[in-house]
Amino acid sequence: MGFGVLQLMDFIARRAFLGAGLQPHTISLHTATSTDTGGVGGGASGQRNIHIHYWAPPGEPRLPPLLLIHGFGPMATWQWRRQVGPLSRHFHVVVPDLLCFGASSSCGSPAPSESAQAAALLDALPGLAAGARVAVVGTSYGGFVAYALARAAGPDRVGPAVISNSDLLKTADDDRALLQRTADLLMPLDARGARRLIEMSFYRRQAITLLPDFVIGQAVQQLFTDKREEKIELMKAITVGTDEFQLIPLPQDVLLIWGDHDQIFPLEKAFAVKRCLGENVTLEIVEKTGHVPQMEDPDRFNKVVLDFLLASQKPSSTRHAR
Repeated sequence: MGFGVLQLMDFIARRAFLGAGLQPHTISLHTATSTDTGGVGGGASGQRNIHIHYWAPPGEPRLPPLLLIHGFGPMATWQWRRQVGPLSRHFHVVVPDLLCFGASSSCGSPAPSESAQAAALLDALPGLAAGARVAVVGTSYGGFVAYALARAAGPDRVGPAVISNSDLLKTADDDRALLQRTADLLMPLDARGARRLIEMSFYRRQAITLLPDFVIGQAVQQLFTDKREEKIELMKAITVGTDEFQLIPLPQDVLLIWGDHDQIFPLEKAFAVKRCLGENVTLEIVEKTGHVPQMEDPDRFNKVVLDFLLASQKPSSTRHAR
């Protein structure tokens, strides 16, 4: 069997993670299931053993813990490969696979909402961060989870929060338009669909789109067929944009990051989300990037995140002094 695109991606990502001192781990949880919380935690209608796979340095944290939560794209390691090196110099970086992704447990039934994903991470925090207060960064779908985690845990356990390209104010109309294209857009079945996903996600043209169809098609089959039906149900389980979800300000310091050419959640959404999240919010627009600025302009993304997180560690009086 040849060395394909997926194997190359995995090699590059693992090299970045191992080079940053991170290693793969698994934590097992015995959690209650409930239809009220979208399948994980918070109820007493059943019990389920789940496993959360994650990357982190070995041993107890010697630096402040930082949780990086991936979006719907393939491979958490690929999405965060350009962040783990710079961020691990200042933080104990933890990169989990959410339920239904990577080597973590499948979704179960019903599929977990973003709040249930957050509940699973909250249950895992004693093992992931040794009980310390943890900062969180989430991109796209991971931003939904990051918001839910910060809201549920409160500022004593989680904060500050970085939310990147996550439309926390999407409406039912947005959902209907998105769901009409979601499965084929986010989980393409062929080379044409993969190119469309890349064009929607990035502002700059990506070299992978120049590869022959049969090479891209092979990668698509490997990347997007795993747990495909479960992930479609996972999309339907998102409560953002429904009557079940109400966006309220967070007491934690919040950094919103948005690519100015995002075609999935356009830039105007960023200003509306900022207005609703309260006074503790800073908005940073990353020019000439699309839906994944952490991948398209990692140097700028990393600087903005590090400046924000390090400033948030300072006493409030020092932070706001001019």
